Amino acid sequence: MLLISDDTYLRQLTHFFWENNQNPDEGTLSRLAQYSRLLAEKNEVLNLVSRKDIENIVENHVFISAFITKYLPERASAFLDIGTGGGLPGIPFGIMRPDLQGVVVDSIAKKTKAVTEFVERLMLRNVIVENSRVEAIDFVKKYAGKFDIIISRATVDLLTLVRYSLPLIKDKAAMLLIKGGDIAGEFEVAKEKYGHLIKRSTTYELRYKPTNTKNEKGKKLVYLELYK
Repeated sequence: MLLISDDTYLRQLTHFFWENNQNPDEGTLSRLAQYSRLLAEKNEVLNLVSRKDIENIVENHVFISAFITKYLPERASAFLDIGTGGGLPGIPFGIMRPDLQGVVVDSIAKKTKAVTEFVERLMLRNVIVENSRVEAIDFVKKYAGKFDIIISRATVDLLTLVRYSLPLIKDKAAMLLIKGGDIAGEFEVAKEKYGHLIKRSTTYELRYKPTNTKNEKGKKLVYLELYK
């Protein structure tokens, strides 16, 4: 792999944010650029994102994870990233919103070891990395009732994500889930089981300039308000 500098990633990130009327400060952009490089380098030895997609790591992984922070509710304090993989979307979330405390969790130890390294290199003090299954008894005991934001990228179906989330949320929480494809069936199954706890459900087409203005990439954000 040809090594790419932070400056190259920085230019790409700045371009995407500027095109979409978002203006993160220089420190935030620099951290996102550094994370892009760290993720790309680690991906050479550990499959964290698709090898075929590595040239588009900013657009398809780092930018889109940061971009969805604009959908966060005004009042939020703590997020949980379920199935974080290489730190997505949790690390960009933590960089964009240093006011939030975050936990990123994955069951694969090699991945959480890499993510821990990223968090340390980025000096991201508001993010904790956990190697666990999110439904594990010890994890649930440790984090029961702690979160008002749940985030995830296409890890499991909506029904399972809601089931996993319920013991871990406060009295209510917003779920921001990046999905692709036709999710109507997932919605129906989740609502059949948990419809009485879902007070709002919206699917946003994740359009952005300049390369996905009509959502040709089929990216969707599922937003749920979940109440116990």
